[in-house]
Amino acid sequence: MAVAQCPASCGELIQGWIQGSEKLISCPVGLYSTVEVKAGKPAGDERPLTRAMVNQLLALWEFPAEWSQQLRINLHSPIPVAKGMASSTADIAATAVATARYFDKTLTEQALAQLCVNLEPTDSTPFRQLTLFDHNQGHAQTAGSQQPQLDILVLESPQTLQTADYHRLDRQAALLTGAPQLEQAWQKARLACETGSARLLGEAATLSAIASQLILPKPGFQRVLDMVEHFSLYGVSIAHSGSVMGLMLDRTKHDVDAVMAELERNEGNVLWPQKYLLPMVEGGVR
Repeated sequence: MAVAQCPASCGELIQGWIQGSEKLISCPVGLYSTVEVKAGKPAGDERPLTRAMVNQLLALWEFPAEWSQQLRINLHSPIPVAKGMASSTADIAATAVATARYFDKTLTEQALAQLCVNLEPTDSTPFRQLTLFDHNQGHAQTAGSQQPQLDILVLESPQTLQTADYHRLDRQAALLTGAPQLEQAWQKARLACETGSARLLGEAATLSAIASQLILPKPGFQRVLDMVEHFSLYGVSIAHSGSVMGLMLDRTKHDVDAVMAELERNEGNVLWPQKYLLPMVEGGVR
């Protein structure tokens, strides 16, 4: 038996047209998909992409394909699905590493990310450091080694959106329009990860979030922006291909109770029925 865990993401710190293609930096948070791989009969309710990952690895290692039917994948995940919290990436990345451990194999971060991209557009959560990632092609560039320390107040909308549906949107013109803002956001994110500045990372995320409104507008977005300014929060991270938003703050420096109370005013519980505080964490599969 082998086990692995991969974190969720509260949307993306940045996502848009950068260096010639659409790229992103995920916002990993302390919520995990846990996968156990062991000998046994496959479960009837397993998620199809986790089995696809096992099959891909068996082919990569030139193991008999029929071994797949002798492996059971047990998955436990509290990560909301179809909200933009990288639930699918967490599932398949954890499955890949658990499978590798079961067979006493190792996977580099880049190899793991490419395996995930082979199955679907992928978040950058498989990388330990914050990483600019081409989620369609697999190219990666580390933002820096000093990830800022902060918390995310997750605002979970009742709206859902499958990642595949987002990628079917006609968004090329809007991506190109937002490219100058995204280049600025990328430079701020790099500086934030060179200096450990939560404030700079928040500024980068907010720039990207504003640009994203041309593609997938978020209900209540202006209200969230106003709260960032009113409470002097670091910024807002959004799911560019989903519905979740996150207020970037420090629970030891900001009045989280006051922020929460403001969010519950004026039908805030309708916009965001689920609100919870999570630490921003390192990425990578544990």
